Amino acid sequence: MRSRTITQLLAGLLIASLCVLAYTLFNSTLYFSQTTGIPPLSVQTAVATSSLPSRLIIPALKVNANVQQLGVNGVGNMQAPDNFTDVGWYKYGTVPGYVGSSVIDGHVDNGLGLAGVFIHLDQIQVGNDVYVQTKGGDMLHFVVSDIEIYPYQNVPVDQVFAENDAARLNLITCDGTWVHGQDTYNERLVVYTKYVGES
Repeated sequence: MRSRTITQLLAGLLIASLCVLAYTLFNSTLYFSQTTGIPPLSVQTAVATSSLPSRLIIPALKVNANVQQLGVNGVGNMQAPDNFTDVGWYKYGTVPGYVGSSVIDGHVDNGLGLAGVFIHLDQIQVGNDVYVQTKGGDMLHFVVSDIEIYPYQNVPVDQVFAENDAARLNLITCDGTWVHGQDTYNERLVVYTKYVGES
């Protein structure tokens, strides 16, 4: 893993990119300096394609969503989910089921009131089950351990993206009220889960 400072930069910008109006045509991006010459972060190396996430399933919320792999585009901006029905896995972080903090994000809505994949994420409860289906067909079982709401400018990015004491999966979306002029909600909802095994 590269330096924690770069992790904080990328992760913080990722969180900020989630909540945009529909007129952006899903082109919300994560900007970072191209002058640093620092390559994308990679926690996992030599992970089989079959181990990568394919679907996110949250039975209590009736979520069964395709997982996009979010990277960077040709001009150095991080991609965000290009629709409101898929979720996005930060592919330069930890692979779900491995030790570290895997992060999946999704839109709560389109900024104009149409529901996104995480429209009901605020209804999840500690103890609820979360599943990640891998490309190889394995079903990884996680259990919600904590739920937090943070001001959008004060998300603890180390806690969300850089904990490495266990295999974790953290879900992120927007919450609170819309901030006119900044095109974002004023809070971020983070659901922390821990891996309990394959189902």
